[in-house]
Amino acid sequence: MSVKLIAIDLDGTLLNSYHQITPAVSAEVSRAKEKGLHIILTSGRPFNGILPYLTELGLNKENCYCISNNGAVIHEAQTGDPVMETLMDFEDYRYFESLAREINVHFHVLSSNEMYTANRDISYYTLMDAYLTQTQLNYRPSAEMDSEMMFSKFMMIDNPVRLNEAAGFIPQVSFDSYNILRTAPHFVEISAKNATKGNAIALITEKLGLTPDKVMCIGDQNNDISMLEYAGVGVAMGNAADHIKQKAGFVTTTNDNDGVAAAIQKFV
Repeated sequence: MSVKLIAIDLDGTLLNSYHQITPAVSAEVSRAKEKGLHIILTSGRPFNGILPYLTELGLNKENCYCISNNGAVIHEAQTGDPVMETLMDFEDYRYFESLAREINVHFHVLSSNEMYTANRDISYYTLMDAYLTQTQLNYRPSAEMDSEMMFSKFMMIDNPVRLNEAAGFIPQVSFDSYNILRTAPHFVEISAKNATKGNAIALITEKLGLTPDKVMCIGDQNNDISMLEYAGVGVAMGNAADHIKQKAGFVTTTNDNDGVAAAIQKFV
């Protein structure tokens, strides 16, 4: 098996606990690039939160791609322009904004690389997410939102205890109709049903004239499962939960022990 494309999640995978790319990981990514492999960064973050790492790794070039918002958007890495979008509309927004108020959790949404919340008492976790992903945060009451807006992702976001309680009140019909994932103790992320990292990687693979057996995907969270299952080489991080490791063909070391570097060394 000869890997031609490597898709790498960001938080908990490419980045260590300090949100840094270690020298060992950077060196192995550079080696793979020099061998002609396609490197795709794929994240739940919006494009703004991916761009610094594209730049650091020299991936913000023509004919390079990245994936944001858990697979909702494929971008030209050089410009950030969308190549493909799987979005939700204003009716979707109204449904989940109302549901979040009903079950008493904070809520924010992503649209065109900006973040919006109707919560006057803006959550600490919303502020943290906006800061971490370098995304402009806007307070906007739901009644003042533009009904023509389209959305890449919704987030129910609160302290883990509160979110644990509230998540049990999300109706089953919502899970049937949307892609709803718990990606961190304080996050429930919601996207269109077909907006997954696995589907986005499949589209890029086809565009590049490759097949799944030439693809390696590396991740650590629930939003990575679809791409781990798609790839010929699915690699779970050592810091991933056991149910995610079970979806992978190989388990590498943790993100604080150069797990991405170890995976590239093994398969490239």
